[in-house]
Amino acid sequence: MTLDITTLRVAFGAVAITLLVLFYTVAFRQTRSAYSAWWCAAILFFCAGSSLYLFDGTQHQIWANPAANTLSVLGTVSVWAGARTLRAGRPGRLQLAAGPLLTLLASALDSPATNTWSGGAVFLGMMSLAIGLASWELWRLPSSYSRVQAPLATASGVVAVLYLVRCIAFVAGGPDGSVFSTFFDSSITVLVTLVLLVIVSFSAAALSAEQIAADLRMRADRDALTGLLNRAGFLDLAHLHVDRLARTERPGALVLADLDFFKTINDTHGHAAGDSVLRAFARSCSETVRATDLVGRYGGEEFIFLLPGASVSRAEDITRDISLALRVHPAPGGFVMPTVSYGISSIEASGYDLDAAIAAADRALYEAKAGGRDRSVRALGPTHGTLDGSP
Repeated sequence: MTLDITTLRVAFGAVAITLLVLFYTVAFRQTRSAYSAWWCAAILFFCAGSSLYLFDGTQHQIWANPAANTLSVLGTVSVWAGARTLRAGRPGRLQLAAGPLLTLLASALDSPATNTWSGGAVFLGMMSLAIGLASWELWRLPSSYSRVQAPLATASGVVAVLYLVRCIAFVAGGPDGSVFSTFFDSSITVLVTLVLLVIVSFSAAALSAEQIAADLRMRADRDALTGLLNRAGFLDLAHLHVDRLARTERPGALVLADLDFFKTINDTHGHAAGDSVLRAFARSCSETVRATDLVGRYGGEEFIFLLPGASVSRAEDITRDISLALRVHPAPGGFVMPTVSYGISSIEASGYDLDAAIAAADRALYEAKAGGRDRSVRALGPTHGTLDGSP
C-alpha cells in the first residue's frame, strides 16, 4: 500500500491545529508558563511548515519549500527551548536562530524551484540536533520533577534518532536511494511524526497540569504579602528537614524573629508603611540566608528560620547580617526601620523535636524583648534558661 503524502500532510496539519487549540486553551491559558508558550509555538510552526509543503510541485515551490523546511526546524528549536526553560532558562537569540537560518540558506541555494529536497541534509541534521537537545534537557531534569518527563524524553529521543538515520541515509544515497526511499521517505516519516506528536502533546499537557498543581501548592504555602513561606508551609517543610537532620545527626538552628515596636509604625505611619517594612524584612532575610535555609512568616510581624547544618553561633551571625541589611533599606516617608529581636535554639539540643525547638526559641525571644530588644538571645536548651548575645 502506498501512503499518499498529500493526504498525510493535510491530516498532520489538521491534527496539529486541533492540538494547538486544545493545548492553548487547556494548558497555556492556565499556566502562562514559558514551557507552554514554547510548545504552542512549536505546534504552530509544525502546522505552518506542513501546510507549505503542499505547494511542492507548483510554481510556488521555489519559496514554499525553503520556508517549510525553516518553519519545521523552528518548531523543533521551540521544543528544545521549552524543554530548556524547565531547567536552565531560555536559550540565547543566536542559539534559537542559528539552526533555522542555516536551514533557510541551505534550502535557498539548492535549486528549490525543481528540488523538493533542497537543503535536505542540513534540514534533517538540524531537525535531529534540535529534538535531540530537547530530549537531553528533559533527561537532565531531576527524576522527581515530573511523572511524564521520561515519556517526553523518550519520545523526543525516538524522533531525534529517526531524523539522524534519515540524514545518514540521505547523505549516503540521496533522496532516490533505495534505503532512503524504502524506509525513510516523507510519507513514512510524516506518519511516524504524527503519532509521536499526539503522544508528546498529551505528555506535554500532563506536564502543564503538574505545573498548575505545583503553582497552586506554592500559592497555598506562601504568604501573599512577603512571598515567604506561610506558617503551615514552613512547618510542613521544616518537619522534613528536621527528620533529615536527625537521621544524619547533623546540627541545625531555629530562629524566631520579631520586629520591635511594629505596632507603632502602623499607628503612626499607616498600614501601608507597615506592609513595606514587612516586605523589606523579608527581602533582607532572602538576601542573607542560604538557598537551603527555610524562612517563613510565622504570624503578624513574627518570622521563623530553620538553618540546617548551622550552629547557634552561626545563626547569631546571620541575625546580625539580617538586621544590618534591614537598616539600610529605604523606608517610605523617611521613618527609621525598626530593630529586630531574635530567639535562637539548637535543633540537636532539642532532641530533633521541631516543636521543642520552637518553644525554646520562643522563650529566648521573650528574653530578648524583656532585655531591651534589638538583640539575639540564645536558648541553652529546650527546658533550660537563656544566654544573652548581641545582634
